[in-house]
Amino acid sequence: MYSYDEPVYLISVVAKILEIHPQTLRQYEKEGLIEPGRTDGKMRLYSQRDIDKIKTILRLTRDMGVNLAGVDIILRLKEKLDELDTLNEELRSNLQKKSHTSSTGVSVKKSSYELIVFKKFK
Repeated sequence: MYSYDEPVYLISVVAKILEIHPQTLRQYEKEGLIEPGRTDGKMRLYSQRDIDKIKTILRLTRDMGVNLAGVDIILRLKEKLDELDTLNEELRSNLQKKSHTSSTGVSVKKSSYELIVFKKFK
C-alpha cells in the first residue's frame, strides 16, 4: 500500500478521477497551487494528498467562484494555520510535561483548523 504522500498517479489518471482536463492540472502547477512529483523521464506523478488538494481547489473555484489568486491565498493561510497549530500542540505538550512536575493544574484544550467549503446557493 502506498503512503498518502507518495506520488503514484499519472496526470491522465488524476484528470479522469476528477473529471477535469489535464491542462487544468498543468495550469494549477504553473500557478504554484500544486507540485506533483516527477519521474526520471519528467512525467508528473500525483499523490493522494495532491488529489485531495486539487479537490479543494475545484470546490473553491467551481462552487464558490474564487479565482486562482484567491485560492493561492486561502491555501497559504490554511498552511500557516496548520503550522501554528503544530507549534501550539508542541507548546501545550511541553506545558503539560512541566505541569505534571509542578502540579499547577493547568487545563489544556486541543484546537484544530479545517478548511470547510460551503456550496454557493443559486
